[in-house]
Amino acid sequence: MRIALSGWFWTYPNTGSGQYLRCLLKALVECHPDTTFMLLAPPDRVAGQEIIPGVSPIPVPAPRGALGKVWWEQITLPLAVRRSKADLLHVPYWGPPLFSSVPVIATVHDLIPLLLPEYRGSRAVRLYTRLVSLTARRAALLLTDSNASRADILQHLQVTSARVQAIPLAVDDSYSPKSCPEDVELLQALGIEPGYILYLGGFDSRKNLRAVFGAFAKVRWEMGGAARLVVAGRLPAHDSAFAPDPRRLMQEAGLEPGAVHFTGFVPESAKPALYRGARAFFFPSRYEGFGLPPLEALACGVPVVGSATSSIPEVVGKAGFLKDPDDIDGMAEALLRLLREEALREALHRVAVEQAAQFSWEETAQATYTAYRQAKPESSS
Repeated sequence: MRIALSGWFWTYPNTGSGQYLRCLLKALVECHPDTTFMLLAPPDRVAGQEIIPGVSPIPVPAPRGALGKVWWEQITLPLAVRRSKADLLHVPYWGPPLFSSVPVIATVHDLIPLLLPEYRGSRAVRLYTRLVSLTARRAALLLTDSNASRADILQHLQVTSARVQAIPLAVDDSYSPKSCPEDVELLQALGIEPGYILYLGGFDSRKNLRAVFGAFAKVRWEMGGAARLVVAGRLPAHDSAFAPDPRRLMQEAGLEPGAVHFTGFVPESAKPALYRGARAFFFPSRYEGFGLPPLEALACGVPVVGSATSSIPEVVGKAGFLKDPDDIDGMAEALLRLLREEALREALHRVAVEQAAQFSWEETAQATYTAYRQAKPESSS
């Protein structure tokens, strides 16, 4: 079988779509070395780039301008797929073409632009969302990351149940409970010591940072100022309703300067050490299509205090405490227990590692390949 994959996000490894594409494609090649995998992408995204061995990069020119991406997805890419003699096209994000000479599988990670008003964007963005909602309905199969997202797709895109499959994501082997000699140096470089509560996962409005600081303020007061919170990630460039400045939210929660350590940008290579140094991972997001940060934390053996909403319960399982995203007192109580009760934390450490072990890129790749064969059943392997 000859599989073409859209590589539009290949050079965006720190985005969800880019990370998914890279990890999935690597696992697919390892599991099915006899299959031909072709990465179709704009020339500047494959030229001079490190491509996974066994994958054939195919440059596909992209028009410039505001509509360049749409034209590439809807016109240029399908034509290139036909020339490549592919049996199937996989678009690993929400943007499949309306017409294609081969069956199309699209991965719809979430329906945030449809479900959350503040994420609907400009008129152009809303028109694009309307377009890809239409094109997704014509795909042979839709893949998504969780049962929660699958339910959203069935409800809002109005496709039949048989055409939507939930295939969970995973994390790579660097996320492990086994500490590395470099951990201490990495934490020292960030200016922190182990034993903190960690938040990592973005700063847009659905991430619910107000709850992070509200709950932590209660924890800090209960512990006489001894508790520490680390907030990781590049802070918003501007304070806005869509991406409120967490430093302002910290002040509004009554936390004094220095109560929270903001690391700024953290490279992917440093994230496992950051998780391993945490006593608890705090993730009160209101909506997630999957939620990789909680899974990364669990893989490092760190219990999660998170929201009992959307896909988060599927990821966390019993490896932590899940509360209503507005239950500040409940989240603060859970954090206090993880900070104070060593036996509880140790027990949840073991559960966390076991829960994370249920997710693997090999299983994700095998389930995805099975979906390929369903969409193109007459093809050989």
